[in-house]
Amino acid sequence: MSGTLRVLPLGGLGEIGKNMTVVEYDGRIVVVDTGLMFPTPDQLGIDLVLPDFNYLRERAEDIEAIVLTHGHEDHVGALPFVLREIRDHGLPPIYGGPLTIAMVRSKLDEHRLRDVPLEAIDPGEVFSAGPFDIEGVRMSHSIPDSLAYALSCELGTILITGDYKFDQTPVDQQPADMARLAELGREGLLLLCGDSTNVDRPGIALSESSVGPHLEEVFARCRGRIVVTCFASNIHRVQQVVDAAGVLGRKVALIGRSMRKNVNIGRNLGHIDIPEGMLVGVREIEDFPDHKMVIISTGSQGEPLSALRRMAHGDHPNVDLREGDTVIFSATPIPGNERDVGQTINRIYQLGADVITARDAPVHASGHGYAEEIKMMINLTQPRYVMPFHGDYRRLRLHGELAEAVGVDRESIFVGDNGLPLEIDASGARFGRRERSGVTFVDGVDVGDPEDIALRDRRMLSADGIFIVVATVSGDDGRSVAAPEIIFRGVPFIDGSPELLDEIREAVDESLAHSAEEEIREISLLQDHLHDDIARFVYERLRRRPMVLPVVVEV
Repeated sequence: MSGTLRVLPLGGLGEIGKNMTVVEYDGRIVVVDTGLMFPTPDQLGIDLVLPDFNYLRERAEDIEAIVLTHGHEDHVGALPFVLREIRDHGLPPIYGGPLTIAMVRSKLDEHRLRDVPLEAIDPGEVFSAGPFDIEGVRMSHSIPDSLAYALSCELGTILITGDYKFDQTPVDQQPADMARLAELGREGLLLLCGDSTNVDRPGIALSESSVGPHLEEVFARCRGRIVVTCFASNIHRVQQVVDAAGVLGRKVALIGRSMRKNVNIGRNLGHIDIPEGMLVGVREIEDFPDHKMVIISTGSQGEPLSALRRMAHGDHPNVDLREGDTVIFSATPIPGNERDVGQTINRIYQLGADVITARDAPVHASGHGYAEEIKMMINLTQPRYVMPFHGDYRRLRLHGELAEAVGVDRESIFVGDNGLPLEIDASGARFGRRERSGVTFVDGVDVGDPEDIALRDRRMLSADGIFIVVATVSGDDGRSVAAPEIIFRGVPFIDGSPELLDEIREAVDESLAHSAEEEIREISLLQDHLHDDIARFVYERLRRRPMVLPVVVEV
């Protein structure tokens, strides 16, 4: 046992999202999850945020397998981009539960990635990948077929939990395999890498099955159409909405491409049962009276292009929200999405519809365990070392404190960071040399790393607008020979101020005259001086910093 086991997080630590971990032993690699994150409001024009794939690109030949804990975007969404980076060296097999693999296959088809070696596995099934024997352990989460992975090598076994909670009455009657977790503890677990999402919430999370009766109660009070928005991948929640609608004799319509796709996958795999004749097409909604319709829609996070957001703004081709409708948010905002969700709710109220959120009624249950469940995981598995995963820095630290509270030595708890590998060998565990990590942006069809200056410019344009200054100068002495042309877009406080525009033109002439006196003739230098002078003048007058683009034409 002279080898070193390395656990290298490339995403998911210090943040909520883009979960990706490299587990390495004897020079061979298994990748656990390939998640993405959605952009923050200040990442203007960015569509998706991915982990930095540089380490995987350089070690592509060493990758033995990719294993996926469940089908949520923050755990599988980056897979098509990862595969493009490493496919020149051959694609490794990709493992996951049946629903996870079905969702991934659909995603890869959209990206025109076919002939990818996908392998659906059942809980308890063991397979080999290089020096590792890997076992999927059944877990409860807000999506079926969620697995933790026990990766065993000659040095020992590590357990990566993925997202989980200890739901004793799950909708699919498949609770987490606590017996197997306890058995792993008795066998001697080397390292536990556990979910930290709800570590700051005391007690135990509500059972997913508790949501159904509350949805039925809320539905019974509604007199018009009901619109329920939740994550498209929350198959159990969709089933409970369908059940509540059935009790009250309502039809169900699905809106949102991902919602329709995932429900179809769930039905094919037996995770969703919709009675014959209950499901109606989106174009048939108006054929039924309002008190007979339930619409299940995407958009619980206020995404700009989601079905609910478009309905709220009158931009959906088939459904407009109106007075008498009730919109139920059967989800809570992901940290960072609160503003978008609030704007959507405000717009819905403006239309005269009612809104019910988890604050108003128990219409949502988290898929992540609370503090007592995290303690239970640690006590069941009795790990030698603990490395908190899946959370911002506050949650990671709280997870470490919980581990210490239940008896794990402080020296055996490693609160890490993306790019900081934990190295374990026969002599103990320690953090190793930091590897490159960070983010990769998807901007339209481009994938890469837009420089900070690009995002800065986008923020500037969105807040303060743009000035384009076109100046014509003499090739003989550099002085202005025509009135400068000022073009502006999105600059606050300037519309209807012709005096200010005249003053800006005077400032342009003064700047050019000053440059002429200093015998500056190079166009690039003239433009630099003009930029600085006009930017300074505009800030002094408006206390704004619009982008200034000077164009100097020599005649």
